[in-house]
Amino acid sequence: MISNRRGPVAALLALAVTLPLVQTAVAAPAAESAPVAREAAARKVELPRPTGPHTVGVSTLRLTQPGRPDPWVPEAGARQTLATLHYPAAAGTGGGARPYVTLDEARALAEHLGPEAIPPGSEGPLAATRSWARQEARPVHGKFPLVVLSPGFGAPRSSQTHLAEDLASRGYVVASVDHAYESAASAFPGRGVLPCVACVKAENGEISYADVTRERAKDVSYLLDRLTGPRSVWKHSGTIDARKIGMAGHSIGGASAAHTMATDARVDAGINMDGSFFIPIPAGGLDGRPFLLLGAGDSGPGSGDASWDEGWRQLSGWKRWLSVRGSGHGDFSDLPVLTDALGAPRAPGTLPGDRMSRINRTYAAAFFDRHLKGAPRPVLNGPTAAHPEVVFHAP
Repeated sequence: MISNRRGPVAALLALAVTLPLVQTAVAAPAAESAPVAREAAARKVELPRPTGPHTVGVSTLRLTQPGRPDPWVPEAGARQTLATLHYPAAAGTGGGARPYVTLDEARALAEHLGPEAIPPGSEGPLAATRSWARQEARPVHGKFPLVVLSPGFGAPRSSQTHLAEDLASRGYVVASVDHAYESAASAFPGRGVLPCVACVKAENGEISYADVTRERAKDVSYLLDRLTGPRSVWKHSGTIDARKIGMAGHSIGGASAAHTMATDARVDAGINMDGSFFIPIPAGGLDGRPFLLLGAGDSGPGSGDASWDEGWRQLSGWKRWLSVRGSGHGDFSDLPVLTDALGAPRAPGTLPGDRMSRINRTYAAAFFDRHLKGAPRPVLNGPTAAHPEVVFHAP
């Protein structure tokens, strides 16, 4: 969770870009650099296979908001966002699998996160990471709930692909959003990889994390306008059931999920994955709409982030507060899977990446199944032997 219990602002920024739990690294001598790079380059990286019955299709949208200058770089012109859309697709249709990230994005991500998270020589394997979605595959017949995913501050929209693909395979349309100048590793068409200007401004105190949360909520509302309105920009918009919309986010993306619900009644259910509420939950809650707090192992009641204790008290509808033993702030993204595959060291007692991804998928899908599809999901009722790491809190 991004909060003052995690240290000063300089440390917050590192956490906000979804750094995994890693052991303190000592710089390797120059003589060791080449073998390390060769070993990393030889590794093959694969995201966990989706668990649902559907093949997954994928499309990408670029949205420009007329009349709204970019809040972080006004001279860049109108605000732009990118959205990757994963959806249930017909088997055997579409092109090849979508690249996880481009090589330029992989290089930028490695530089930003550093060798402790992305070992030297990993840029090629990272760019070649196998994902499971088929480019522009034909959607299956039917209408499906929409789930919006918002990444951690500084992280690209690709950082929750393991979750996006899994939800799509289970019968959801999933829109993962990149916000211009809020990621250190996102390439915008014709503009290349944009710097995380908002990260720098937040670190310098020029803007607040609440400012970022507000702007993200505006971006998501505009996305909903363009996806579910009468003149949708997506050719497969007929697959979206606009009466059933959820949102989940990691870190500041989780805070943005709550604020989007507070400002846009179209979002029916939300999940905050280990993100402080930089804008408090309104008095009276979110009009009774369900909300899940899913946090790292140290995110229980009274643990130092008062925003979760206060937010819990304000939530007036169905709610759960869960923490995952053996997890850290970055473990609600793809990074545990990636760093395990790339051979990056992780702290003793940290859950393996595949186990963490299974927990993320299980509880996110159960929450949306229950609240967007009306399906009973007993895993949300209390602790289970199958998931002993997941702790239920009742403050």
